[in-house]
Amino acid sequence: MPNVVLFSGSSHQELSQRVADRLGLELGKVVTKKFSNQETSVEIGESVRGEDVYIIQSGCGEINDNIMELLIMINACKIASASSVTAVIPCFPYARQDKKDKSRAPISAKLVANMLSVAGADHIITMDLHASQIQGFFNIPVDNLYAEPVVLQWIKENIADWKECIIVSPDAGGAKRVTSIADRLNVEFALIHKERKKANEVDRMVLVGDVKDRVAILVDDMADTCGTICHAADKLLSAGATKVYAILTHGIFSGPAISRINNAAFEAVVVTNTIPQEDKMKHCPKIQVIDVSMILAEAIRRTHNGESVSYLFSHVPL
Repeated sequence: MPNVVLFSGSSHQELSQRVADRLGLELGKVVTKKFSNQETSVEIGESVRGEDVYIIQSGCGEINDNIMELLIMINACKIASASSVTAVIPCFPYARQDKKDKSRAPISAKLVANMLSVAGADHIITMDLHASQIQGFFNIPVDNLYAEPVVLQWIKENIADWKECIIVSPDAGGAKRVTSIADRLNVEFALIHKERKKANEVDRMVLVGDVKDRVAILVDDMADTCGTICHAADKLLSAGATKVYAILTHGIFSGPAISRINNAAFEAVVVTNTIPQEDKMKHCPKIQVIDVSMILAEAIRRTHNGESVSYLFSHVPL
């Protein structure tokens, strides 16, 4: 691929390397470090004049530092005369703050969108946005890729009696995602209605649908403290489900998440590698990882060649 330079931020080097290997490219030379007062310093180590630059940085770990690093890298490439700069953000940061749900609440996802645009990004590639309307927060093109094709592939390859399973959404917000997967597998789906008293704490849950004597597969876009999915798993088992799996695109797993998963009755908790999971897997044998680097790499290749990306919404690239 001529005229392409691929850079990696420091948030997820392994995923960036996999994408580069898939595209047959070397990662560009970039040095990111911090001054003693914790300001971020970025040095781009090669010419980007007239090139199409892709910067891979996921919204995880030290999120605020990683956002700042991404903004500085975009700006550095832009003022070094790059032809275009695309930010590849597998897990979009602040995506849960996408609406004004109480008075004086900020819409931080819009703020992040503004910052990326002002820094000089010409295009955004991300995966499974928490709310798809975040695409409309930008005045530049946003490709929101889906993990659904690899999730379907995983279910068919790893769950023996998947034709008899039931797909469950742990909250009403994920109903659309779950119905789409259930339709493509030609199985039934169920919903759990939850009521929250405050953020990260679930008050009570009501199951809508029949899971008796079925394998239940909980599907959600992200799990942070895992209170919701662990509650949901208990609810499904008490309603007669034989086994419970959880499939999540972004496994944030902060705070008590790992101990909750270890204590919960999951057969497996499956996440993609939009966020690094090596450390978490050491402490929790139930976590399994699906690689999505080929979807991101193919999106970069198609974007660069001016091809349609919509094929990736329903197919896993070979």
